[in-house]
Amino acid sequence: MTSNSSRSGDRLEERADETRAGTPSADRVVVSYPADLSEWGRFQVEKPSFRAFLRKTRESAREGDLWEEFVGVGCCGNTLDVPLRVERVDGGATIADETTIEYEVRDACGLDGSWRVQSAGGPSRT
Repeated sequence: MTSNSSRSGDRLEERADETRAGTPSADRVVVSYPADLSEWGRFQVEKPSFRAFLRKTRESAREGDLWEEFVGVGCCGNTLDVPLRVERVDGGATIADETTIEYEVRDACGLDGSWRVQSAGGPSRT
């Protein structure tokens, strides 16, 4: 006997497959992150596991799309949300398991993602 959550997950996967089946998939998606993203943040987004996460969670990509992605907590307990922007899409708009995700750096945007976020001199959120 199959649990309801298992059947529900199977149905979601089937719908995703159906959505992707009728649309050509992207060969490559070029995504940019801001120049002021910390070294740790760059390490996180450029990992193969994060690229796989984007392929699993994004159904499509169009030039100009902005994706606010949670990257991680890091050793100082700071949550880091990174604004990723789709710069180019080669092929169709659908993101598939075979789609290559590449990165480039764009202008800084005032991203707070360094050690300062946990210090007294860091940003305050009200």
